[in-house]
Parts: sequence; C-alpha cells; structure tokens
Amino acid sequence: MTNNHHSSDSAPASFQTPLVSVVLPVCNGGAYLAESIQSILTQIYTNIELIIIDDGSTDNSSEIVRTFLDPRIRFYNQSNQGLPATLNRAIRLSKGKYIARQDADDVSFPMRIQRQVDFFEQNPEYGVVGTWSKILGGVKDGGRGHRHPIDNERLKFNLLFDSYFVHSSVMLRKSVIDKVGFYTTDKTRQPEDFELWSRIVRDGQFKVANIPEVLVIYREVAGSICRTGTKPFSESLKTLCAENIAWASGRTANDPAVTDMAALVHLCPRVLSSKPNFKEMKKMLHEAATKIGGRINIQLLRELKRRLLSMRYNYIKMRSANLARRVVRSFSIDGEKR
Repeated sequence: MTNNHHSSDSAPASFQTPLVSVVLPVCNGGAYLAESIQSILTQIYTNIELIIIDDGSTDNSSEIVRTFLDPRIRFYNQSNQGLPATLNRAIRLSKGKYIARQDADDVSFPMRIQRQVDFFEQNPEYGVVGTWSKILGGVKDGGRGHRHPIDNERLKFNLLFDSYFVHSSVMLRKSVIDKVGFYTTDKTRQPEDFELWSRIVRDGQFKVANIPEVLVIYREVAGSICRTGTKPFSESLKTLCAENIAWASGRTANDPAVTDMAALVHLCPRVLSSKPNFKEMKKMLHEAATKIGGRINIQLLRELKRRLLSMRYNYIKMRSANLARRVVRSFSIDGEKR
C-alpha cells in the first residue's frame, strides 16, 4: 500500500486546513476520471482537499491522477479493498469539517460545493445534504435525472424504503460519521450508502435534505469502483428496508406485514406471502410517517398514499408475472406429454 501526496509541507495554510474534504475512490475508472477530477478542482468554492484512492486499478487510472499537479490533491494507491473500505479510509484521512462524495465517472457542476457549504453554514441542525442530478448513459443524454424529495420529513420517510440520495452528490458533516459510524463493510448489508442513511434516520439527531438544483452529472457505467461478491444488493436491500420499517412502525423485522412490505417495495416475490395484508401495511405506513414527522402533514400524506399505490401495483405486477410463468410451464408440460 503506497501513498502519493501531491501536496507538500510548504503548501498554503488553506490547503492544510480545508473546510471540505472531497473523497474520490477509483478502480479502473480511467475513461472519465480526468473529467471527474477537473470538475472538483474548478469548483467556485476552493477551500477543499481532494482525496483520491486508487483501489487496485489495472488500467491507467493512477497515471491520469498524476497528471494533475494541484496541491489540494492527496493521492493514495492500495490493493483492492472494495468501495466501502476505500471510502472509510478516505474519511479517516480527511481533514475537513464536511465530507463530500465524488465518483470517478461523475461530474460536479461548479457551484455544487458552494451551495452545500452555504446550506450547512445556514442550517446547523442538518447532517446530510445531497442534490438533484442529471443522468448520462456513458456520454449519451437521455433527458433523465434524479429529482428526489428535498425536505427532511418526506426524505426521511422515503429513506425507510430505499436510497433517495444520489450518492456522489452527498455532503455530510464529519460529526455524523463520529456519531453513527462509518460505511459498513459487511457484504451482506450492502449497498453501503443506503445502510448508512438508514442508521442516520434511525439515530434521529440530524436532519437531511436535497438541494433542488441539478448540481451533479450521474453517469451510468459499469466498473467505476471494484466491488466484490455477486449480486451484492439483491437480498440485503430488502433486509435493510424491513429493519427500517420495523423501527418506524414499532414492530419486529420478521413481522409478516413488515416482510411483505419490504418484498413489495423491492419486488421480491420469493418471500412474499400468498395474501399480503394491505390494511395492516397502510396502518404501518401511518405509524412510520408519524414516527418521522411527529404529525402527518399534507406532504407526508401524499407520500404515504403514493407508497401504498406503488406496493399495490408491484403486487399486481408480481402476481401477473407468476401467472405467466405458470401458463408457460403448463404449455411446456402439455407439449412434453404429447
């Protein structure tokens, strides 16, 4: 494991005590890495450090990083550890009060860091703030984007079920990590970002928000960071969702209504009971909304109704798919008999 610092002991004091530490892990992300780094170095807000960790790349990622001579860059190489462990190392190395995420294939618009710093300075009760994003498929613009909820109550309610932050848009106070802990490296509890947001929501000390501006380009490509294991998210997403629902509704994670709700949210027909109790699930959604907001305002009520409709739709979708499989199977068996 080697360290390659671009900064030196003679660097200006502002580089020694940055307010914001941008953490950028990369593994075989050479295709878009230069653009990603440049988008951070050209931010309007300049009191930053950029911690780049090459997590065992076999492409030219390290060579690309070394072409940048900005003293705010701190560059490290390591054998492949995976994304959560790499993020945790970067956070431990960080000097800033605020930690900003950046992926090796994503781009931050020039005002991103400034907007988030301003938000935190004006709202000390908030611990996490993301932004809206534009989605690119490689270099192709399909006109899509993320427009996640922006206010604390609606966002926390939705975070019970899935991640409603664009991970590479997030900035968080380092004090949040001090309070709730680092990203999990447990392979059965991935994705690491949703697991962390879940702990932050359940802790209750910090408010969360999304800035309603498109400040990040989120690129849909494979291989920007090396993950280990197969299908790292499929089962654990449902498990994390069930834990959150149980916490918010005062039930246990193995309560049939809880497991059915998680199965419906994440389209897991294998664990869905034959007759889900939608009346009980509606009651649980009310309890969860009350837990999050203290009272159910009109915005939370809309989110609750939308969530219930989505689960009913997923139920019909899964039942229809199951029926179709049975029909195909029956035709196949009949054909064999003939």
